[in-house]
Amino acid sequence: MSFTEFLADLSNPLLTFLPKALLIAVMSSVVCGVIGCYVVLRGMAFIGDAVAHAVFPGLAVAFVLQGSLVLGGMVAGVLTAVLVAVFSQNRRLKEDSVIGIFFAAAFALGIVIISRSPGYAGSLQSFLFGSITGIPDEDVYTVAGAGAVLLLAALAIHKEIVAASLDREMARSMGLPVFAIDLTLYVMVTIAVVVSVQTIGNILVLALLITPAATARLLTDRLGLMMVLAPVLGAAAALIGVYLSWSLDLPTGGTIVLTSTVLFLITWAIAPKHGMLGRILPAHVHHARADVRDLDPVG
Repeated sequence: MSFTEFLADLSNPLLTFLPKALLIAVMSSVVCGVIGCYVVLRGMAFIGDAVAHAVFPGLAVAFVLQGSLVLGGMVAGVLTAVLVAVFSQNRRLKEDSVIGIFFAAAFALGIVIISRSPGYAGSLQSFLFGSITGIPDEDVYTVAGAGAVLLLAALAIHKEIVAASLDREMARSMGLPVFAIDLTLYVMVTIAVVVSVQTIGNILVLALLITPAATARLLTDRLGLMMVLAPVLGAAAALIGVYLSWSLDLPTGGTIVLTSTVLFLITWAIAPKHGMLGRILPAHVHHARADVRDLDPVG
């Protein structure tokens, strides 16, 4: 299928789920692209993965009660994030240990809850791997609203998050509320994960947070530009992924993730400064200049 035919299908009134799927995928990728920059900056990829487990009991409860999966996941994720932030203040317990305990327990609780519901096997699969074509209209509005609030919050406290991420002791000496900043960042990551779960599922959601941000990191040394590039790269992967998924009858979530990974690999290879080619070329330029000097009849 050509891309023109894909665009025609997007406007087909009989395929209303397709533009909705694309919209959800792009919105999720943009939100995760921005928040993922903080995750990469702070080296907290494990937290992003763990949050995906934390939201699971909320999704399970929402499914059993026939409520909004997005809202259910947010409630569960935020509660777990608060518990982690509180228990992590104990200096005898490292943050990753607390995260491992609570997020694993939350995922286990979700499995127990959903196992009590009839026909849970198919629903469990959609939770784990996404179900982008079956998203109700109200969830589209919820994702749009939550994403907008999240991006505005990131804009409002951007400097504080960066300061606490780069040097926590310096941030404390400046009078910044590091605990509140940590808690806010956990909640932001949670919301970013929740708005993406229906796009690619719990298993793959970490890719939306990490891969576009890591790709942008290879292209620039400036955090501001990185936070512009990451959502653009994420949205591009979502568009290409949905197109390939629709054209080739492939799983949408997996196709989006693989597309984003291909973009990362291409960037890793050819990025002008931090890519493999960028590291090789300066050496060749240096040797070429040395050869020119050697051939200089004056020298």
